[in-house]
Amino acid sequence: MASSHISQSKLLGAFAVCGLVWTALQAYIIHGFGFPWMTAVSDAGISALLLAGACWLINNNLRYYQPDKESYVYLLIWCAALAGACIAGIRYIMPLFNMGQVYFNFLQQSLIIRFFTLFLAIGWMAMISALWYSQLDHKKTVERKTEAEKLARDAELYNLRQQLQPHFLFNSLNSINALIGFKPELARKMIHQLSDFLRGTLKKDDQLLVPLTDELAHLNLYLEIEKVRFGHRLQTEISCDDKCGESVLPSLLLQPLVENAIKFGLYDTTDDVTISVRAETEEQYLIIMIQNPYDPKTSRRSKGTGFGLSGVQRRLYLIFARNDLMETHANDNIFTTIIKIPQL
Repeated sequence: MASSHISQSKLLGAFAVCGLVWTALQAYIIHGFGFPWMTAVSDAGISALLLAGACWLINNNLRYYQPDKESYVYLLIWCAALAGACIAGIRYIMPLFNMGQVYFNFLQQSLIIRFFTLFLAIGWMAMISALWYSQLDHKKTVERKTEAEKLARDAELYNLRQQLQPHFLFNSLNSINALIGFKPELARKMIHQLSDFLRGTLKKDDQLLVPLTDELAHLNLYLEIEKVRFGHRLQTEISCDDKCGESVLPSLLLQPLVENAIKFGLYDTTDDVTISVRAETEEQYLIIMIQNPYDPKTSRRSKGTGFGLSGVQRRLYLIFARNDLMETHANDNIFTTIIKIPQL
C-alpha cells in the first residue's frame, strides 16, 4: 500500500513537471508571434490551469471507473467535451484581461488549433490514467488471489495436520485395547508413552518447519509405542550425517511414513523386521530414506484412513509447491520411500 502511494506521488510529480514545460512552451510560442511576455504568460497560464482541471476530471473519473473496450468511444467523446470546455473558458476568460484587438483576433483564429492540441493532451492523460489504474487493479486482483490461495493452502495444511492425531490415536487405542487383557503393564506403559507423544504433538501445532533433531526425538516416542505393541519383532535403525543437525523439515512428517513402513513390513509376517531411517544432506536438500521389508506376494494394503503417503505428498506440495519431493519404489523385497526437503 505504501509503495503504491509513493508511485502515485511520483506520477503526479511527473505530470506537474510536464504541466510546467507545457506552460513554458506555449508562452514561448505566443511570444514568438510578437506579443509581450506578460500576455504570453497570462495566456499560457490560464490555458494550463484549464487543461489541468480537465486532466484532473478525466483522471479522477478513470480512478473509479474502468471502461471496457466497447466504451472507449465514450471516453473519446468525454475528452472532446472537456477540450471544448477548455476552449470555451479560454475564449471568454482571456478577453477580460483587455489585451487589445490584435491579441483577440489572434485568439479567435487559434481556437481550432488550441482545441485539437488540448484534445490530444487530454487524450494522452486519459490513456495514461486508464493504463495506470488498470495495472493497479490487476495488481490488487493478483494480491487478493494470492492471499485467497494462501488462506486455502493454510486451511488444507491445518486439516491435514488435524487428520494425523485421530489417525494415530485410533491405531494406538486399538493396540492398547489388545494389550489390556493379557499384558496390562504394557498397556499402562503404552498409555503413558501415548500421552507423552500427544503432548509433543500439541507443542508442534503452531510450527511449520522444525529441526531434524526435534523431529527424530518425536519419532522415537512413536517408535517406543509401536515397540510395546510389536515387541522384539520391531527393530529400528536411525542414522543421520553430521551436516543434518541444522536441517529443517515440516513437523510431524516422518511419523506417517514410518507408520506406513511398519504397516507394510510387519502386518503380513511373523518374522523380525528392521525399519531403517537414514538422513543426509545433498546440495540444498535434506534427503531422508525410509526402508522396510516388502513381499509383493503377501503384502496387502491394511485397512485405515489412507492418510500415510498421500497425505505426506500433499503436505510437501502445499508447503513447497512441488510434486517431485517424494518417490517410492520396491527392489529386492525392500520398499523404499525417499523424500527431499528443500533447505530455504
